[in-house]
Amino acid sequence: MAESATLQRIASITKSDTVVLFMKGNRAQPQCGFSSTVVGILDQYLPEYTTVDVLSDPEVREGVKEFSEWPTIPQLYINGDFIGGCDIIRQMDEEGELVPALGDAAKPPTPPTIHITEAAAAVFGQALDEAEGDEQLRLEVSPTFQHDLALDLPRPSDLVVEAGGLKILVDAGTARRSEGLRIDHVDGPQVGFRMDNPNAPPQVQQIGVKEAAALIKEDGVKFFDVRTPRERALATLGATLLDGDNVQEMMDLPKDTPLVFHCHHGHRSFQAAIRFLEQGFTKVYNVVGGIDAWSQEVDASIPRY
Repeated sequence: MAESATLQRIASITKSDTVVLFMKGNRAQPQCGFSSTVVGILDQYLPEYTTVDVLSDPEVREGVKEFSEWPTIPQLYINGDFIGGCDIIRQMDEEGELVPALGDAAKPPTPPTIHITEAAAAVFGQALDEAEGDEQLRLEVSPTFQHDLALDLPRPSDLVVEAGGLKILVDAGTARRSEGLRIDHVDGPQVGFRMDNPNAPPQVQQIGVKEAAALIKEDGVKFFDVRTPRERALATLGATLLDGDNVQEMMDLPKDTPLVFHCHHGHRSFQAAIRFLEQGFTKVYNVVGGIDAWSQEVDASIPRY
């Protein structure tokens, strides 16, 4: 059973805001599908609400289940009252019961300001010329800030954004997550649309070995090797080996310290980079291709294995 102090703290949290969601992760970065679903629903109606990350507080994670007598996460509270988990919130939304429950906290969204470059507008215009029937351009930004553009039919609840001489359909959740979004179209080896969203949380930045070689020469950049000591004995780039002895030292660095991670091919280092991003670091880089690509593209004297 949870200690009474923990239950009292949870009771206080549930009353700290009109709407409080106990979830895995936070509003900007949900860490499970059920939490992401509830965030996506609430974002349609609420400009602001409180989220509590149970992954960062094991006592709250277990205590809130006892407090509500509900076995799963996420859990939604309105005005201090327990409402339910993901399935109940989804059902309430589908049946039109959620907005009345949210009361004055629910505010209708307004169309966001979106910037579209001439290059992107030209591609969109061509797609619209080839569209069938009443299809229009739709933008969707998920709770985890995945962006999607497609042709779709209008829906009664859509908001319409005018940008670059075009009309774009967005739902309420997307409207709140896309204010100030800039859409460009890039030619070259990686042709496609580029989305610069000021609302998105920091992401792990994937960089090539040549870009990494230049970056690690800059002042203040920390370069880390997440391979095993055995691998390091075979080949090294001179990066600091990440192990249990220096993790806490890294955590104590200023959160805007640039961190660059590498491994053999870039997969393990990407997972390590994500963990540090989740700890609040804002400039986190992963070397795509790892030391193997470095040997092939930057320094052939580095042994391959």
